[in-house]
Amino acid sequence: MSDFEFAVPTLFGLEGIAGDELRRLNMENVRVENGRVLFSGDASAIARSNMNLRTGERVLLVLADFKATTFEELFQGVYRTNLEDFIPKNGAFPVKGHCLNSQLMSVPDCQAIVKKAASKRLGEKYGVSWLPEDGEKYQLQFSIMNDRAVLYLDTSGVGLHKRGYRAIGNDAPLRETLAAAMVMLTKYRGREFLWDPFCGSGTIPIEAALIAKNRAPGINRRFASEKFAWMDEQLWRDARGEAIDREFRGDYRIMGSDNDPKCISLAMANARKAGVEKLIRFEDGDATKMSLPTDSGILICNPPYGQRMMEQRSAQRLYEALGRHLKFADGWKKYIITSEPEFEHYFGRRADKKRKLYNGMIKCDYYMYTDHSRRK
Repeated sequence: MSDFEFAVPTLFGLEGIAGDELRRLNMENVRVENGRVLFSGDASAIARSNMNLRTGERVLLVLADFKATTFEELFQGVYRTNLEDFIPKNGAFPVKGHCLNSQLMSVPDCQAIVKKAASKRLGEKYGVSWLPEDGEKYQLQFSIMNDRAVLYLDTSGVGLHKRGYRAIGNDAPLRETLAAAMVMLTKYRGREFLWDPFCGSGTIPIEAALIAKNRAPGINRRFASEKFAWMDEQLWRDARGEAIDREFRGDYRIMGSDNDPKCISLAMANARKAGVEKLIRFEDGDATKMSLPTDSGILICNPPYGQRMMEQRSAQRLYEALGRHLKFADGWKKYIITSEPEFEHYFGRRADKKRKLYNGMIKCDYYMYTDHSRRK
């Protein structure tokens, strides 16, 4: 097959980081847009991007892009798409999608139209009146925004943030893709001491260990497109072999701590599943009282936000205590994500830089303290 166009949706704020990742993977024609990154490539790009992306949510193959202001235009646009090149006679092709700022706003109705058009196209091409859909899954997705419809084939299956090491999380798990981005924004490469004093289920230390080792985040999981009839299995073997060859060997100083022993046990179990348990030290400890593990390093954390009033006041007191405890920790660069708009006031110091990120649907700021000479 010839080259394809791909779209990688991301959490808001991570588009540029995902774009940089794709460029480092030597993908072609990388374009960063709000909420997604576009790029071009051949079938091997499907395997390599799914295997290696740390901050993308999934890899979608673009099948069609057309104007759709009516159900008839939507039907015809899907019907004209060469779906038979991608979906075999017995392939299952469920449909899901979303609509935004368009004349077509009913997602269930649009799903039905896309399914009907795809069924008609495939039925005619395969010369059957009924499609069994008892084979492998070929998930179709659509996006209708500003009266423009895009039809995709999902090559990932389960979202890329599901690395496979976290079967369960604590009460407020941090998405793996966001945790990886937070580590990458510190420019951590495995040389400094890295400490997460609110480690919860261990996501930030584990992602830091994967980054330090240059281990592909998807090395231990499977992807929907591995079962696509038109995907050569050798492409996946090559992608995994290439990823293994790029791994670094070494010892890294990474620590996670939390004042909840259950979180520590869970974090240790997750690190074992990720294969990085020997690279991370987990300890019980109160972040506002425990001694700093070294004189210098990178502190990165996702402390409690407090979404309800009483919880918010508790979180604000926590930020005050943390700020007092770290006031003279001049050897440490500090990176803290929170939804508290007055965090700098409670922490006691203005950030050298901050960046808007989204933790799920929660709008947050990522506060970066990197200039040791400034305390106010």
